[in-house]
Amino acid sequence: MDTKVLKVSDEGKFTAKEKKYLEEAAEILKNGGLVAFPTETVYGLGANALDEKAARKIYEAKGRPSDNPLIAHVADFEGLRPLVSRIPENGIKLAKAFWPGPMTLIFPKSDLVPLGTTGGLDTVAVRMPSDPVARELIRLAGVPVAAPSANTSGRPSPTRAEHVFQDMNGRIEMILDGGPVGIGVESTIVDVTEEIPVMLRPGAVTMEMLHEAVGEVRIDPAILGPVSPGLKPKAPGMKYRHYAPNADLTLVEGEEEKVVCEINRLASEKLKEGYKVGIICTDETRECYGGGLVRSIGERAKEETVAHNLYALLREFDDLGAQYIYSEGFPEDHLGQAIMNRLSKAAGYRIQKV
Repeated sequence: MDTKVLKVSDEGKFTAKEKKYLEEAAEILKNGGLVAFPTETVYGLGANALDEKAARKIYEAKGRPSDNPLIAHVADFEGLRPLVSRIPENGIKLAKAFWPGPMTLIFPKSDLVPLGTTGGLDTVAVRMPSDPVARELIRLAGVPVAAPSANTSGRPSPTRAEHVFQDMNGRIEMILDGGPVGIGVESTIVDVTEEIPVMLRPGAVTMEMLHEAVGEVRIDPAILGPVSPGLKPKAPGMKYRHYAPNADLTLVEGEEEKVVCEINRLASEKLKEGYKVGIICTDETRECYGGGLVRSIGERAKEETVAHNLYALLREFDDLGAQYIYSEGFPEDHLGQAIMNRLSKAAGYRIQKV
């Protein structure tokens, strides 16, 4: 299969040529094919969410476990109603507060949604993206679009079209290249089927923002650490190793000076053994490291920049052939909760405290 890569503007004003590209992509989705497209969070790998065979193609292309549910993307509020059997009050509040945007909500599913899309669950994950390419593609397709991140399962999510091409060339029909994404980490996921909403995955809609919208919100244990092998994941990213580079990644947490010393020590040991070592630091500590492939992820205080650069940096280390990566830790409030969740999972929870 030849994978087409077509450039489209991500500003919402499409040329006649770009409109044709979007119409072509929509036809692929209508006919049961796969299209990768930009969203504000990461690039998604889309299929018709109501077509079980099409959904199965996503799992095959990604090498994704079949019990890992997909998120159905809709273009507007009208697109939500046929997918769910009921809309709890907290679901209405959160959708009004954060849609369109980086927020996925878990609802009781309707009979219209096949179990192949939901990973066998009686619930469905739904999101209304704000990205204009994504919204227009869904509108033109006329169906909800199931779309996990457009990468090989377990790898760092793609934040640029070239990342998608690296993983999906020859496996899917088309990639819509809308340039780099805005946020860089996947959407926040909240289960609203419970009386008290439960955060299943942190993202750009932070816990503090959720509290303002609906009051009390619980945190699923899967956010905080490894989960039992028998868990049936209710949302993407809960059960399996995700976001991981090829290298062994270790997080080092503690006071800045001690963290720098420990990373230098660990890196020095591996460099002496002949390994390629990557170091993820910040602008403030870049000059403190003495060896290895040292890369700054941005200013420590600018969480949005850190999140935006995270996956691209992990993929860069893959391209450079790094065998070990050592990363500084980050504060876990606000967007930092999502950053540390992704880093912890990418590291397989190898976290060293100093």
